[in-house]
Amino acid sequence: MEENTGSADLNKPMLTNKAEGCTALKLGLPKGSLQESTFKLFRKAGYHVTVSSRSYYPAIDDSELQSMLIRAQEMARYVENGILDCGLTGLDWILEQNADVVEAAELNYAKEGLRPVKWVVAVPKDSTINSLGDLNGKRIATELVGYTKRYLEKHGINAEVDFSWGATEVKPPQLADAIVELTETGSSLRANNLRIVETVLVSTTRFIVNKKAWEDKWKREKIENIVMLLKGALAAEELVGLKMNIPKAALGTLLDILTAMHSPTVSELTDKDWVAIEVIIEERRVRDLIPQLKKAGATGIVEYQLSKVIP
Repeated sequence: MEENTGSADLNKPMLTNKAEGCTALKLGLPKGSLQESTFKLFRKAGYHVTVSSRSYYPAIDDSELQSMLIRAQEMARYVENGILDCGLTGLDWILEQNADVVEAAELNYAKEGLRPVKWVVAVPKDSTINSLGDLNGKRIATELVGYTKRYLEKHGINAEVDFSWGATEVKPPQLADAIVELTETGSSLRANNLRIVETVLVSTTRFIVNKKAWEDKWKREKIENIVMLLKGALAAEELVGLKMNIPKAALGTLLDILTAMHSPTVSELTDKDWVAIEVIIEERRVRDLIPQLKKAGATGIVEYQLSKVIP
């Protein structure tokens, strides 16, 4: 079982300025499903983050950062209260807590990929519930209680909303008529013989900041630099670079292929009859593009991964 992460632990010296006159940014990192993808993103952005299996205080190779692992569900509250200067959590948990925080950036990644997640109303496949209106008088299980109640009220639906401590997918039909559950791919819902009735929220990861911390010049600049690198790392996730050489006589044909996507860089070579080409493209297009480039006369084609793409 995981150790208790109650608010008392948040006041440990680890999250205070290390010495008189020493400035540090208190950063909350999400514990749970987003943890590994967040650590991977930070590593790609240039921050080496490590944590032992029983620790809630990751080490980062930046002396100006002090970090703590916090459940995404609780992050917004601690940032709003100023216990943390900033943190990463989903839009869903910001809305659930009605947290008054600054959203410094939207970071479109989740546990399993670079896409938003959805909170959906789901019911058993043989349920008579086919629309939101059919939820009147029904019992709904969810972890997102506050937002769900407000959503139903907004649409004039009177239903009982119960907090679910987990395993929400198995509760219909015995323990609930419907659920409001988080899904990224829909596979867990299908595995439990459930179908989606309606999407109530589309959520992405946000980098949130305490309002007072955002007004601090040093902290704001530090946060903006971190956000720039994180966004650059995300932008590079689905891109690769291609290098190749091409005879000048075939350059026009090759540029016709490449300029449909991006303007390539053309460089002269010592052999005046040849030029070097470099271009950044979507990785998913490479398998179709390389045969075309080869056919157009390109040689020495090299594909390479990118760490960051900063506009």
